[in-house]
Order: sequence, then C-alpha cells, then structure tokens
Amino acid sequence: MISGIDVSEWQGHVDFNAVKASGVKFVLIRAGYGRSASQEDRYFAEHYTQAKAAGLQVGAYWYSYAVSPADAANEARACLTVLGNRHFDFPIYFDLEEKWQFANGRNFCDSLVKSFCSVLEQNGCYAGLYISRSPLQNYISPSVAQRYAVWVAEYGPCCNYNGNYGIWQHSSTGSVPGVNGNCDLDYAYIDYAAVINKKQPVTRKNPDELAVEVLNGQWGNGTDRQQLLTAAGYDYAVVQEKVNRLLNRKSVDQIAREVIRGSWGNGNERINRLKQAGYDPTQIQKRVNQLL
Repeated sequence: MISGIDVSEWQGHVDFNAVKASGVKFVLIRAGYGRSASQEDRYFAEHYTQAKAAGLQVGAYWYSYAVSPADAANEARACLTVLGNRHFDFPIYFDLEEKWQFANGRNFCDSLVKSFCSVLEQNGCYAGLYISRSPLQNYISPSVAQRYAVWVAEYGPCCNYNGNYGIWQHSSTGSVPGVNGNCDLDYAYIDYAAVINKKQPVTRKNPDELAVEVLNGQWGNGTDRQQLLTAAGYDYAVVQEKVNRLLNRKSVDQIAREVIRGSWGNGNERINRLKQAGYDPTQIQKRVNQLL
C-alpha cells in the first residue's frame, strides 16, 4: 500500500518537500476541466513542477462536464494539450462526478469513459477512471471498470467496492504537512510507476514533436495531413491544436512588453505562467531588463 494525496487549485501553493517528508509517495494533480485547454487548473504547472522536484511520483486527472461521447473526446484532447510533454508515473484519470451524467444511465456513462480514455491511449497515456464507489457500481459496467485503471472514492475505514481498483481515496478531510487546509488522502495498491516507467515506446512521437514536423512540411496539408497522421496512429485534432499554438506564438519582444505592462503577473506567478505558455522566463526577463 502506497500513500498519496490529490490536489488542485483549491489547495493553492503546496510545500511538496514537506509533503514528501511526511511519508507521502505520490500526488495526483488536477490538470483542468471541461472541453477547452483554456480551462487548465491554474496551479497545475506549479504543482507538477514542484512535486517532481520534491521527488514525488505524479499522476493527473481531468474533471468532466461531457454531454456526449464526442464531447468527452474533446475533453481528452484538451487534457492532452495541457499535459504537453510532461512525464507521468501514475495514470491520467477521467474524473466522472456530475449527477446529471449519472442520471443518463449506464450506457451513457460507459460511453463517456471509453471515449475519453481511448483518446488518451491513442496518444500514449495510461488511462484511468476516478469515480465514487456507489456510481461506479451502478453506472459503470464491470467490463469498462476492468478495462481501465480505477481510482475509487469512498470515505471511511474501508472500501466496499468488490471489483478491482488500483487507488482508493479514503478521506477528503486529511491533514498533511505542506498543504493548507483539508486534503484528499489516497492509498495505491498497484505500483503504477513501475508499470508505466517499464514501457519503452521507442518509435512513438509525442504531439509536440509531430507539430514541429507538420510545420516543417513532413505531414502534408489539409485532408492529406489528417489521413497520414490518423493512419500512423496519432490523434489529428491533438496534433493540429499543437500546430495552432505554435503558429500563434508571440515574439520574445512582444511578450517582454506584455510583462512590462503587467499582463503576466509577478514573481513565481509570472515564471509559471510563462513556462505554461511555452516561453523561457529567463530569456523573457533578459529582454525585459534591456527594454527597461
């Protein structure tokens, strides 16, 4: 049994060195929610960077508001855009909690899970489902639950789910050094880091690499590009989103002037936001100093 926690922007700044010193081994971080990458959790980049620096093993989750399987696939693509090139030791979880989603029945919920997780898997992620014990039993088919990594929530002295699960979230009111206020507590029963890190995908490229290749003309244009990427086993929509981001990048000079105007905040906030947007904070700061 491996001790862990999960965090989001609601915990704010976290001292992950103190968390690690308390005996916690892993942390699951909210990456965002909904169908747009603009809905990234505002502390995700900071939480990831600092948890990794502290030596913790890291996974992530994406909160769903999906109204259809197609919508769930869009949520997965948004999630992948936010995750970027980061390495994860634990699965990436589809967070299914909305009561109105459960009200649509088992087939509907199954379809959301399969749609989201299949997009993640097509892009090289280890996919999982986060859900409370009661809806897991009532609205998720055993075949779907067995197909993906399950992270089940049930608060109390034991988990009463009879199926297989890899992580149990056993409290939402825990107290952990380094975390302000209440904190979700988890136990992992599978050494996911050993499973995931054992994989050696030597030929598969990540979306960022593919986006650069697209801009270099290696994947054609329009329908040809879509067909080539799909035939090679990649998710065209994810790669195209990366391409669009690269095309919309601003120059160092433009960003530096925005920093001077206060558009990027100050201190660590500025550094984290610049990194999250794909810019080099040191390079930007050097240009800011020159302009001032």
